[in-house]
Amino acid sequence: MSRLTGKVAIVTGGASGIGRGTVQLFCREGAAVVAADVQDDKGARLADELGPSVSYVHADVGEEREVEALIADTVKRHGRLDCMFNNAGLPGVGGPITDTPFDEAQAAFRVLFWGAAFGLKHAGRVMRDQGSGSIISTASVAGLEASLGPHIYSAAKAAVIHLTRTVAKELGESNVRVNCICPGGIATPIFGKAFGLGTQAADRTVETMKGILAGAQPIPRSGVPDDIANAALFLASDESSFVNGHALVVDGGLTHGRRWSETVAARQAVGMALGGQD
Repeated sequence: MSRLTGKVAIVTGGASGIGRGTVQLFCREGAAVVAADVQDDKGARLADELGPSVSYVHADVGEEREVEALIADTVKRHGRLDCMFNNAGLPGVGGPITDTPFDEAQAAFRVLFWGAAFGLKHAGRVMRDQGSGSIISTASVAGLEASLGPHIYSAAKAAVIHLTRTVAKELGESNVRVNCICPGGIATPIFGKAFGLGTQAADRTVETMKGILAGAQPIPRSGVPDDIANAALFLASDESSFVNGHALVVDGGLTHGRRWSETVAARQAVGMALGGQD
């Protein structure tokens, strides 16, 4: 298939997890892809693996000047920018809000929120001037519902969702679409990193997380990076040319409440308790 033939895309956080899966899919669909990350070894290996249509660039999305340079260099090399996928992320600080270190909270927001905002700003300038483009950000179901992620992570993702909606109003008038994706339980190394594991150890947790997440939602399996990559492909392609300001939930039904079987079991337990009363 070739749904992105002739298009140029940037994927931040492109060296692993959702980003890696998206780079691979965009490449298969005909795009020229720039994978940006701070994991240089992984990024370089991915570019070598996929060939000349994929290049790797070191970029810390929490630094505006690096995001600006990433986008400027991409346009200089390829002549245009059709898709900006603000995907880079990290688990951020966890624990009770009463114990949250402010400096760690700031560091999390730097990547999770400002990384997306910088991408919107600088890709938005390019796409506004060329009169077309699609900007996608990775948000989260934790930004839609409480208790699905750490406090700071959840707040940052909620901010990304609303920023998506407001910027879509502005850039839509220049034929630039702005949307975000809200993943549910996707088995990636981010869970291992949330528990303080190093890169290699975190990579080894993915299969374990698939088992843990399989029962979290009605669809009886864990989410995988390809689930989000396919959503990003739709939003990057011309197939979504009338989709703007949308938060696309990809969670297997997680945010709709408890699983039906759990509801039935709970009702049966209540019935048994009430039936046993005089």
